Amino acid sequence: MESKSTGRFTLGKQSSLAPDRRDGGGGLGEMWVPEDIDNNIRLMYLANEGDLGGIRELLDSGVDVNFKDIDGRTALHVAACQGFLEVVEVLLEKGAKVDPEDRWGSTPLADAIHYQNNEVIKVLENHGAKLKIPLMRVKNHREIPEYEIDPSELDFTNSVQITKGTFRMATWRGIQVAVKRLGEDVLTDEDKVKAFRDELALLQKIRHPNVVQFLGAVTQSSPMMIVTEYLPKGDLFAFLKRKGALKPILAVRFGLDIARGMSYLHEHKPEAIIHRDLEPSNILRDDSGRLKVADFGVSKLLKMAKPVREDKPLICEDNACRYIAPEVVRNEEYDTKVDVFSFALILQEMIEGCMPFNTKQDREVLRSYTAKERPPFRASLKCYPYGLKELIVQCWSENPADRPTFRDVIDRLTFIQNRIANKQRWKVRPLRCFQNIDFIWKKDRSNPGSRSSRSTSSEF
Repeated sequence: MESKSTGRFTLGKQSSLAPDRRDGGGGLGEMWVPEDIDNNIRLMYLANEGDLGGIRELLDSGVDVNFKDIDGRTALHVAACQGFLEVVEVLLEKGAKVDPEDRWGSTPLADAIHYQNNEVIKVLENHGAKLKIPLMRVKNHREIPEYEIDPSELDFTNSVQITKGTFRMATWRGIQVAVKRLGEDVLTDEDKVKAFRDELALLQKIRHPNVVQFLGAVTQSSPMMIVTEYLPKGDLFAFLKRKGALKPILAVRFGLDIARGMSYLHEHKPEAIIHRDLEPSNILRDDSGRLKVADFGVSKLLKMAKPVREDKPLICEDNACRYIAPEVVRNEEYDTKVDVFSFALILQEMIEGCMPFNTKQDREVLRSYTAKERPPFRASLKCYPYGLKELIVQCWSENPADRPTFRDVIDRLTFIQNRIANKQRWKVRPLRCFQNIDFIWKKDRSNPGSRSSRSTSSEF
């Protein structure tokens, strides 16, 4: 087939990840063509024009269906951008690779999604195409968020898994950090991508001593990552597994740490933050042994006047379902009080030394909550300081409106903590008094000339 082209032609749509043409960033506005256009370039041109007959003729003559131009684009990229469904089908039928990447990392599926060519998207996905690029990638470098971290700065040498295996320890700019890496499957799952965006949005808003500090994220390359402060003492789940039941004074202190972090989240302005996954694995210990609330992967921003509801039935992993409020299990509307319910179970677990309903399977636990059952109190009464058991029972009330706010929880736990401290002081003071008397008596007995010795002798 002879060419009559005079030098160049214009492609209608550029790569979805190419820099904006207005920035002079090398978009696909124009493609330069030699005086005698070769058949590989002609294939690109025909794909851009949607010339199905010409494409078939070229491919039957032996032209490489996977030919890439100077920008790494294939005819499948071009047809996907233009939305030519039949051209896409023919190219795939003739052996086109379904997931080639151009110089900007974009695939035909990414281009089809960008230009909302829904029929093309379905065909590509039916042939196994998967989105391999972060949906948060920006086209203009000036739009890169301030929190963006260059992945080359993260050193995973001698890295270990931490907190349920969700995070890994790494070194960043001379300090240890915790890195949450998202698998490739996240990029093809709309719900997981939305959860990632939501988590990032939340982490940028929160700053509190009892909430894990957000340091930055990797969003412009794959795998995407969230980087937070590293807390070397691990999570509360591992601590409780190692220690068992805690002394009441420590359990109350831990409860206050959690309640302070949660009170901050619930009273956040202009919108409250519901954690909705409050459980021991998501509570970390810092160097001083204080607790910090972590992992906001399923958290929600809530306008206080309006409760929220899940679009899909809840799917929980590991032991997380043991801490979920019944209204969430029943897929009903809920508000911040779901976290208060979870808190009650954690507080009881610290005293009892075992998980809620530890003898039941996960599904049985969910059925128990919806049937208004609660974990039994097995520890002796002396393990529950005055008012603590009553607080736990109120926090896991069936009616969310009957559960206290975390501000109320802080007040009540502070009262209980002061009571415990006062009791301990009164126990210690008499002992010290007796020790001082005994010391004076022994000293005087060794010195018969002293006044106290004479008086003591006369008393006997």
